[in-house]
Amino acid sequence: MIRMTPQQIKEKYGQMFCKKFLVIVDEKENKAQIIEQCRLRGAIEWDVMNRRRAGGAVESITVEGASMTINAKLGLYKANFGAAGDDIGGQALEGVVVDGDRVTTHWAGIAGAGMGVAACLPQAPGVIETIFPTEDDLKAGGARACRTRIVTEKYHRITIGIDDTDTKESGATWVLASKCAEACNIEGVEYLNMRLIQLNPKVPNKTTNCVGTALNFAVRPEKEGELLAFVKEYIESNAVSGDTGIAVYRGLKLPESPYLKKIKTEVLNREECEKEAERLGIEYIDSAKSKGRIGALGAVLWANRGVEAAGLYGEKL
Repeated sequence: MIRMTPQQIKEKYGQMFCKKFLVIVDEKENKAQIIEQCRLRGAIEWDVMNRRRAGGAVESITVEGASMTINAKLGLYKANFGAAGDDIGGQALEGVVVDGDRVTTHWAGIAGAGMGVAACLPQAPGVIETIFPTEDDLKAGGARACRTRIVTEKYHRITIGIDDTDTKESGATWVLASKCAEACNIEGVEYLNMRLIQLNPKVPNKTTNCVGTALNFAVRPEKEGELLAFVKEYIESNAVSGDTGIAVYRGLKLPESPYLKKIKTEVLNREECEKEAERLGIEYIDSAKSKGRIGALGAVLWANRGVEAAGLYGEKL
């Protein structure tokens, strides 16, 4: 068994192309999410199709440009791995294993795809070390198959819903939320994305468009409290409304809720939204305890459901 750091990998194979490699886990749900960014869109597209065909720990994959997000299950699994063809993938995710504050992802690759798992992913920012089971696994490329185990820090996902930071006269919640996310430079916290959530535009007590904002972060478990304290202070110090709501969910998958539809189609009150948030394990951290909690709940519910979050209920791209 050979262990190598990203720098040692770089010295052996030369500079490669992976820009980000992040593993988020939800042990309660037995799930993991792997976020990978590459400088080469073609490499991402080939890897996606082969990893999906190979199966193993992979449940689903989405692609945006030269980035992919793998939804996976925790544990080790047999993959349909070999030379690409029919139902066989030339690259495979064979497992995701949590060990304390670290996560090990198990990979297989053949030919050029072997270079991906032996030389490219192991150089990515955030990788601690890569384990090669045998000397032969170091000989990637050509017609060879190889396997690696890539060790990274364990991250959790935190979704934060924000609403009612503005008034009819000034402010914009999505701008304030985005500035907050970009101002956060806490080590061990990775800002993933922002999403605008169209709420019910027919509610009478609103600013203009009736839109909430969601922020998604990957965070090391010991940094969760620091992240939430930062967001609360930044948002409440810069909001121009006295009704600001901030809702927080920890995990990769929310339970199903009838409020997914209701938040876009009905006029709701704060009390019922607080009750539903408690049922779902969503925590409010705002000081106002006001109507902003309605939109903050809606932002969390729609934070990871695709572009439809920005539309009216039932609208499709």
